[in-house]
Amino acid sequence: MKFTSDDVLWLSASPSLKLFDRSLLNYLNQSVPIQIWEYEQTEDEACSLDVAVELLHHYLKFRDRPIHLIGHSTSGVIGLMYARRYPHKVSSLGLLAVGLPSTINWQAHYYTHLSAFSWSREQVLNQMVGDMLGFQNKSLNLRFVPYFDDDLACSPCPHSLFTMSDSRDEGVEVPLLLCSSKTDFVVSPIMMRRWLKLLKKGDRLWECKDGRHFFHHFYPEQVGEEILNFWLSIHSHQPILDLKF
Repeated sequence: MKFTSDDVLWLSASPSLKLFDRSLLNYLNQSVPIQIWEYEQTEDEACSLDVAVELLHHYLKFRDRPIHLIGHSTSGVIGLMYARRYPHKVSSLGLLAVGLPSTINWQAHYYTHLSAFSWSREQVLNQMVGDMLGFQNKSLNLRFVPYFDDDLACSPCPHSLFTMSDSRDEGVEVPLLLCSSKTDFVVSPIMMRRWLKLLKKGDRLWECKDGRHFFHHFYPEQVGEEILNFWLSIHSHQPILDLKF
């Protein structure tokens, strides 16, 4: 079974980390052509999720029908904020590694470690990248450190060494899919379970067996099947997706 649609949008607000999205996007694209919306903040700009949300709205406001939004971590938070402000524009929301509080991401942990321990910036980054990726080969982990260093400068993260942002613990009107990993220390299973009190009928909370923070990179087929099944369940009676057998 294959279906095609122009109604799915992957949100990408961490340009240096988008390499971890490719395996999942390649898998999804076998069934659904995925559009990608990218946001890149310059180093001189003030960090603002609100700016990103309004730019996303500018991109979508002339569409004549709602769209499926999906994103990982901070990119997903942008989708969450958008869906809360403009629910009539969103068919469904897929959040990967977004717990409660929703703004807690790897950068929040980074700044917490930097302020709590007498470690250098490089030591904190090296440790965190190893914990997030989990490669047994330390030199392989170190190859990815520059990507995360760039993310500190170019993603719209609300955290800094001096300010830690919090967010409201509230749900969303649109159908919601939450995906996480049992082995993610950034967005722990405890943080994900806080969503349970906010879920509506039809919402889903799914947990990957492994993969740490970038589980969608290591397990694209399992994550992709959950996403595709979720979309199909939404439109089983009112298909927006054009099913082809």
